[in-house]
Amino acid sequence: MNVSEAIATRKTVRAFKPDPVSRETIEEIIRLAARAPSGGNVQPWKVYALIGPARDELVRRVAETRKTSPMGTAPEYHIYPPDLTEPYRTRRFRVGEQMYATMNIPREDKMSRLKFFSRNWEFFGAPAGLIFTIDRQMQQGQWADLGMFMQNIMLLAREHRLHTAPQEAWSLFHPQVREYLSVPENEMIFCGMAIGTADEAAPVNGLESERAPPAEYLTVRETA
Repeated sequence: MNVSEAIATRKTVRAFKPDPVSRETIEEIIRLAARAPSGGNVQPWKVYALIGPARDELVRRVAETRKTSPMGTAPEYHIYPPDLTEPYRTRRFRVGEQMYATMNIPREDKMSRLKFFSRNWEFFGAPAGLIFTIDRQMQQGQWADLGMFMQNIMLLAREHRLHTAPQEAWSLFHPQVREYLSVPENEMIFCGMAIGTADEAAPVNGLESERAPPAEYLTVRETA
């Protein structure tokens, strides 16, 4: 699989088969992903890989917490800007509506939507999950480095015929994640990522989110 194909076929998968992913495969993907660009070669990323019973235990702990706190607690950073403006606000709303439409869940069916959203904290059924953290002293440039590292992981997963789901939802349960993984206080828990084999029969995996045409974001100059 070439890079163009990996990019074109990468998508957020929200239903996985239980087929196992080996430790060797995950370690190889992460090792190669670390070739991501990093200003000053700081390499600010940290990743905790959970496979099999280790993954199941985190899911169990969060499920126990959700009995009294269904949506966890406030994350340590703004997942979205507090006052998101257009066109970003509409894009966010539209992709959510499109996702639930694949499962025929109307907007007024809040319980069914919440039930599906809670699958985030089961890694959408994937047999393995990753948790990403970053040192609190890092700034915007290093957060970009972390994003490029994660992108490499998602593209390398496609090379192995696997799929992924980056999940900021895990930041809502950062106290439980921190306790279970013994994450040092100087590391901020950014997000999780499910990794495994996509269940192509699941309707939700038929969603391919829209992308704006280059005319909306590209400026090209050829003369001085």
